[in-house]
Amino acid sequence: MARNRQTSKDLKRAALPALLVLVVMWLSYWADFLFITDFQRYGLRAQNTLGLRGILLMPWIHAHHDIKHILNNSLPIFLLLTLLFQSYREIAWRIFIFSWIFTGTLLWFIGGTNGAIHIGMSGVIYALAGFLFTSGVLRKYLPLQALSLFIVFLYGSLIWGIFPSQPRVSWQGHLSGLIVGVVLAFIYRKQGPQRPKYQYEIEKELGIEPPDFEGDLRRALEEEERERAQQLADQAKGTEQAPPIVVYEYKKND
Repeated sequence: MARNRQTSKDLKRAALPALLVLVVMWLSYWADFLFITDFQRYGLRAQNTLGLRGILLMPWIHAHHDIKHILNNSLPIFLLLTLLFQSYREIAWRIFIFSWIFTGTLLWFIGGTNGAIHIGMSGVIYALAGFLFTSGVLRKYLPLQALSLFIVFLYGSLIWGIFPSQPRVSWQGHLSGLIVGVVLAFIYRKQGPQRPKYQYEIEKELGIEPPDFEGDLRRALEEEERERAQQLADQAKGTEQAPPIVVYEYKKND
């Protein structure tokens, strides 16, 4: 009961930063209607000096003429950030910020020179999904492996988004995010939650050899077998070398 209460409390605490990001997204979307300037112009334009500002601004800008854009990104970013802060509390902020910055940076290099403007949080979503899945696999820790499977169950179909299959969809942004997430999982594989070590692993690291019960039993049985064989050999040898016993009986002559 107490454990369930603590888990619920941790989950609520993890949802707060996710909610904060979601609020900033929607405030930016609302502000896009209030100002005359179209916020889309501040998105990321690859290999363009002015487009560098999009590295910072791109995730917070969504197409104001298509509410589906921000709706499609809202639930995934909220859920993935909640899972990130729930499971990787120590490094969660670093993972989110690096996913944000490095995804935009990589996209700036590989986004092409066709003048397309990249906007939206989807690149960060791919980075978080890639990190959570890869990190759970690398750590070999059952709860995190279960989280990896959960990510695959929910967002396994995202993998198709890294291919140029739909017009007006930034597949380069998705690919950049996935690459960044996987790389971050490898970089931070030694930080955050780790699989608990068994007693024999700790003793091995300390140079303490664990008792070899199986080996001791095997050696004891072998020693017992050798002793039994030796006894049988001694008995056989004693029987062969024992001198014959001659018994004389004397009778008086009548």
